[in-house]
Amino acid sequence: MLDEIEGTVQGHRDGHGFMVRDDGESDIYLPPNEMRAVLHRDRVKVRVVRHDRRGRPEGRVLEIVERPPHPIIGRLLNEGGLWLVAPEDKRYGQDVMIHKTAIGAGKPGQVVVVELTEPPALYGQPVGHVKEVLGEVDDPGMEIEIAVRKYGVPHEFSDACIGEARALPDTVRPADKAGRVDLTDVPLVTIDGEDARDFDDAVYCTPAVVTGRGRKPNGWRLLVAIADVSHYVKTGSPIDVDAYDRATSVYFPRRVIPMLPEKLSNGLCSLNPEVERLCMVCDMLVTAEGEVHAYQFYPAVLFSHARLTYTEVAAILANTRGPEAAKRQARVPDLLNLHDVFSALLKAREKRGAVDFDTTETQIVCDESGRIEKIVPRTRNDAHRLIEECMLAANVCSADFIGLGKHAGLFRVHEGPTPEKVEILRAYLKALGLGLSVSDEPQPGEFQRVAAATQDRPDAQQIHMMLLRSMSQAIYTPVNSGHFGLAYDAYTHFTSPIRRYPDLLVHRVIKAILERRTYNLPQLPTPGEAHEKLSRRLQKNSASRRQDADNRPKKLSAELQAWEAAGLHCSANERRADEASRDVEAWLKCKYMKEHLGEEYGGTVSAATTFGLFVTLDELYVEGLVHITELGGEYFRFDEVRQELRGERTGIRYAIGTRVRVQVSRVDLDARKIDFRLVREGDELVSRALRDKGVAPAGERGQPAKRAARQARDAGRGDTRERASPMQALKSAVKKAATNAKRSSKPRR
Repeated sequence: MLDEIEGTVQGHRDGHGFMVRDDGESDIYLPPNEMRAVLHRDRVKVRVVRHDRRGRPEGRVLEIVERPPHPIIGRLLNEGGLWLVAPEDKRYGQDVMIHKTAIGAGKPGQVVVVELTEPPALYGQPVGHVKEVLGEVDDPGMEIEIAVRKYGVPHEFSDACIGEARALPDTVRPADKAGRVDLTDVPLVTIDGEDARDFDDAVYCTPAVVTGRGRKPNGWRLLVAIADVSHYVKTGSPIDVDAYDRATSVYFPRRVIPMLPEKLSNGLCSLNPEVERLCMVCDMLVTAEGEVHAYQFYPAVLFSHARLTYTEVAAILANTRGPEAAKRQARVPDLLNLHDVFSALLKAREKRGAVDFDTTETQIVCDESGRIEKIVPRTRNDAHRLIEECMLAANVCSADFIGLGKHAGLFRVHEGPTPEKVEILRAYLKALGLGLSVSDEPQPGEFQRVAAATQDRPDAQQIHMMLLRSMSQAIYTPVNSGHFGLAYDAYTHFTSPIRRYPDLLVHRVIKAILERRTYNLPQLPTPGEAHEKLSRRLQKNSASRRQDADNRPKKLSAELQAWEAAGLHCSANERRADEASRDVEAWLKCKYMKEHLGEEYGGTVSAATTFGLFVTLDELYVEGLVHITELGGEYFRFDEVRQELRGERTGIRYAIGTRVRVQVSRVDLDARKIDFRLVREGDELVSRALRDKGVAPAGERGQPAKRAARQARDAGRGDTRERASPMQALKSAVKKAATNAKRSSKPRR
């Protein structure tokens, strides 16, 4: 009997689809006729019936295992008297029929949310009714309204949650201060971005005698005070249930969907300036070498003496006699102390060999109507790094405290590279001729040495991306196996309980240890369908890690199983929030570039794939695709090891870091895709290279049409999934290389 394989359907805008297998093996292609009775996100059972000429499996749907709720967002249309909704997410592949009595208050052209009443069939389209009218497609913020529903992001608090929040006090009451250390006279300050509205953390540092009996300071006392959300959000309360459901705040341009009601996130829990607030403090003694010599945790009351910004603090540190320093004269000595302890912590980080890659993050600046005014890079200065090191120190102390207290909790775990990924990375570094490599069981310092040695190369971004791709994604789990990237034996999240639920759980555990009791997780709601697939994959990986580790339990106790479920939920919601944010940013960038069709820009190749080049524009930080058929009259092959496209006749290479000039040729808002056309560097470079070799260019020999057709066919333009992002393309190449490496390692018969 042929194997029956379970997985999740991923539709394609062209009508076909793929089944993403639960076991992580290669996806199975589903032709259009197999997609008639299934929908994107359905869980199905499939049997492989054939393989195509490239050896890719094609399947037949045997059974729909699970049909999760399918709220579909799209535009309401009236065509010849028939009402239908065209899904915004083209992976659904079919329009939804709406009876004229089921359109509600919807009007033609408006964006609506549809709930299915009849699923699709082999010879019939899905039928539904309008559940919610979002508004006109051009309304400000519509892209966010679509994203939160598309990804199932909870965006409305329950009535019980709102009622409980409304009943909370506006200020700290005398009874709330009982049993707390009074730190109101300590000049703690918050340092955040200019647009921050909730303030989780405040810091203070002073020189101190850390070791020995002398009177001369030889280290620092560092206080990291974190908002005490757990005092107000009780386990199992309506606010707690809603917070767990969200698990994280979601950040969009011009809008935040908070984990907690605004009264808490921006008011009672936020460490706003010149008001008393409750906090949990990590009080540390740090040596001159940047090692935490001792620490303690305690609940306290603080009075923030200033709300500072990263830009302001960086300016003060750069010039203590400048105008910014003059405005904050009383705070300057404390900021210099913070910078001194930061320098020591940074030395310890370098000694540990923690991985630190330079990456460019961008910020979209919009006007009041939601239109993009500009896209600017987020620059990290010493103030950003100062706060980051202080928070890392507090998080490490939190993990150590939970471990010493022998209490269950959530660690932030980042696994090192698998043996397969190590081999791929080695082959890649060898192909570049760097003279650098990594060991069989690499340490973080080896990655950092490669990153440092290549940071000035034009392909540094590509090298750093390959280093990152060889690592796993960090997750929340009760089974601690360290944090590879930060080079910590134990690490957790303690510093952002306003916006991250795992931090709130860590606070509750720390309090329980201080009070010599045990914190028990409540009965938590079942995770929603939006991230069940990710939860299953994370759970499988977690079980695999336990199975491979001799020093970890192969089977978790009931208590740890509950903590693992909470960790999987929080990890999955973290991914969901990232996906929703990226979707909105992609839409806004597409909207912006649609106004610049036909314009030319300089750019840099940010990824090379089998189907073309991704190029990032210099000043706009917008990324688009130059399809392989747009590279001129040359035939290009993709080199998996070097991650580059290479001309078959001319030897011209396009790799990450290559400078090009492109023209904006097409923008697809629905698919969130931007297409570029290579100008000058394409045909002219190829022709010049061919003439240098004494070969007539393709265009002069009358063969460009045939060559373009061959290139398009071999690139698989017509039968691939939604065009992959650079990271997805790189991940696919790494996965393929791993498969090839596994096959080549098998002994020949």
